[in-house]
Amino acid sequence: MELQEESKSKKIYYTIGEVAEMFDVNQSLIRHWEKYFDILKPKRNKKGNRLFTPRDIENLKLIYYFVKEKGMRLESAARALKVGSENVRRDAEVMERLQHVRSLLSDVLQEINRMEKEGTNEIVVYAETEEEDNREENNI
Repeated sequence: MELQEESKSKKIYYTIGEVAEMFDVNQSLIRHWEKYFDILKPKRNKKGNRLFTPRDIENLKLIYYFVKEKGMRLESAARALKVGSENVRRDAEVMERLQHVRSLLSDVLQEINRMEKEGTNEIVVYAETEEEDNREENNI
C-alpha cells in the first residue's frame, strides 16, 4: 500500500479519481467499499460527485490494509474495524512506515548495483529533509 505523498498534503477534499489513484485501485472499488463500510461517508457536491476528506482517506487506508494486504473478506474487515480500530490504525501505520523503509532500501540496493557495474566506489547519500541536512552539517 504505497500511497503518494498527496495523502499527506493540506487538501480539504479529494475526488474519487484522486483517491483511486492514491491506492492504485479502480474507482468502482472505492464506490463498493463506500456502500459496504459504514465509516466511509464522503461528502457530495451539488453535482453528486464524491468528495473525500483526509479522515475518509485514513479510513480507506485501514480498509485497504485489511482487504488487500491481509487478504480479509469484507465481512471480517468490517468486524475488525468495529472491534479494535485504534490497534488497527497503529498496525497500518507501522506497515506503511515499513513499506517506506523497504522502498528506500530498494533504492540503495539499486544504487549499489549501478555502482558495481560502473566500477565506482563513491557513495552519494541524500538527506530527505532540510532538518537532516542541517544536522549533518553540524556534525561534520
